[in-house]
Amino acid sequence: MRTILTLTLSLFMIQWGASQTNLLLTHPEALEAMLGAHDAEAYLPADVINQPSDVIDGIVAGVSPDSLKAYLEQLSQFENRNTGSDTLSTDFGIGAARRWAFAKMQSFSERQENRLLTGYFQFDQMVCDMGRHRNVLGVLPGIGPNRDEIVLMEAHLDSRCAGPCDTDCMAHGAEDNGSGSALVLELARVMSRFAFDRTLVFMLTTGEEQGLFGANAFAEFCEQEGIRVRGVYNNDITGGIICGQTASPPGCPGLNHIDSTNVRIYSSGGDLLGTSDSRLLARFVQLQYEENVASSLPFANTIRIQSTEDRGGRGGDHIPFRQRGIPAIRFTAANEHGNGNPSTPDYHDRQHTHDDVLGVDTDGDSEIDSFFVDFNYLARNTVINATSVAASAAGPPTPTGFELEAGPSGAQYAIEDPANTNLYRLGIRSFDSESNYFDTLATVSAKEGTLSWLPLGDLYQISAAAIDSNGIESHFSEETFINLLSDTKEEETERGITLLQNRPNPFDEATTLGIHVKRAVDYQQAFLRVSDNNGREIWRQPVELREGLIEVLYGYQHHRYQPGTYYYSLVIDGAIFDTKSMVYAY
Repeated sequence: MRTILTLTLSLFMIQWGASQTNLLLTHPEALEAMLGAHDAEAYLPADVINQPSDVIDGIVAGVSPDSLKAYLEQLSQFENRNTGSDTLSTDFGIGAARRWAFAKMQSFSERQENRLLTGYFQFDQMVCDMGRHRNVLGVLPGIGPNRDEIVLMEAHLDSRCAGPCDTDCMAHGAEDNGSGSALVLELARVMSRFAFDRTLVFMLTTGEEQGLFGANAFAEFCEQEGIRVRGVYNNDITGGIICGQTASPPGCPGLNHIDSTNVRIYSSGGDLLGTSDSRLLARFVQLQYEENVASSLPFANTIRIQSTEDRGGRGGDHIPFRQRGIPAIRFTAANEHGNGNPSTPDYHDRQHTHDDVLGVDTDGDSEIDSFFVDFNYLARNTVINATSVAASAAGPPTPTGFELEAGPSGAQYAIEDPANTNLYRLGIRSFDSESNYFDTLATVSAKEGTLSWLPLGDLYQISAAAIDSNGIESHFSEETFINLLSDTKEEETERGITLLQNRPNPFDEATTLGIHVKRAVDYQQAFLRVSDNNGREIWRQPVELREGLIEVLYGYQHHRYQPGTYYYSLVIDGAIFDTKSMVYAY
């Protein structure tokens, strides 16, 4: 047993290095731009287009399904883009793919007065027996006072078959993740025409399939260099519309179900859901799209903000940034053709196999005529990215403080806004809501005031965004909790603690377990516990009983049991404080 373990660890160390080293940007001016140390006037285009309405119109008109198709067709021709695949061939492997992507970025820059700084981000790490790797990136320097902040758009360029280090198989990776890579390239082409306050970074990573290595290296680089990242938009599997048999839970409706109208956004809610900048960024994206773009499109996608950071048991390149405290979200198509694990019994799906191709030839003329990737759908997802990124890059700074207090006339608020925009958007959520989006959006024109119209009888979480003179919101501030519960809705206890009913209920993907603590609690240990009908514990989560609203996400990654009624309890110092039932209906 000891011999086998030693051999396994040795093989592991050969293929997977312990950490990234020698982090390097090959374009020195790109680093200056990301730090805001560049001369803004040097990057002013001859024709400055930076008014929000003009930028949005230009994005909607500029994004092309034909361009996306052309990118994907070329990416498929490299046949294998595994992180450890050939770097010398001109037409096969990851080296050829990244040189082509680099050349595309350069061609976009040449059309825009060489304003897009194109280069590689290089790092050393042993992955699949290869020690050096490169992300491709383009940097569009900001021209405004906040140019020392970046907005990052990313997708992983690498592909794979069943074996994570199979460098010879036909791994076209059309959906995973040629679709996301094509989207980021189109963003670079379209958005480099415009000018933004903040600096934009378009990046294609490597090493995602083996452990998010390319994204993690760049996140570490940003941390080391002091690069301020305003938000990360990760795109992974964004163009497919067909559901597979083994799609990752909570999954899509069933084999061959078609969905070309919905798009999922994943973000971390944190252990305490109201404190997540990533979830607030997801809501910001939905707000920008629904209010500024969707009505002007002949067909509009519907954004579905998911309750979890990723699909069950899965992960993506947004996670290394979130782990470093940076708001980061993932865009994924509504339907996914597989769970990424071809060793699963009865696996007949395309993901992580040689079948992840553009489509099939149904009439025998050697031309693909039935596509698995829907280019019009992919174009709409590109527009969603571009318009929200444009708002992130152009909007005012986020308010630095937002306070709430229950008063005799309702919720009294106070906003700390160094930019003094004097116009604000309040995003309001009630605990009873079953939506991951805002329940109510209100506009106020004063830093202090009273929300006398807010209905009593509930717990609320509210965040604030500043609005500039062009009508563009900042990112939302951290959510603040306020208790407007009536005496009949919340049962008072001697300890001032209430275990709230989970929401949604019934649930399938995930549900929120809530605790309201009215005042400081003297205790040693507390946790939430979920048990089945037989009283068998199936999950527990330690909680800190601090004053205010405590929210804990209970999702599919915790729950792998049969549909039915389950019970969750708050346990304080070894004694059950309260128990409620919830229904799992997956």
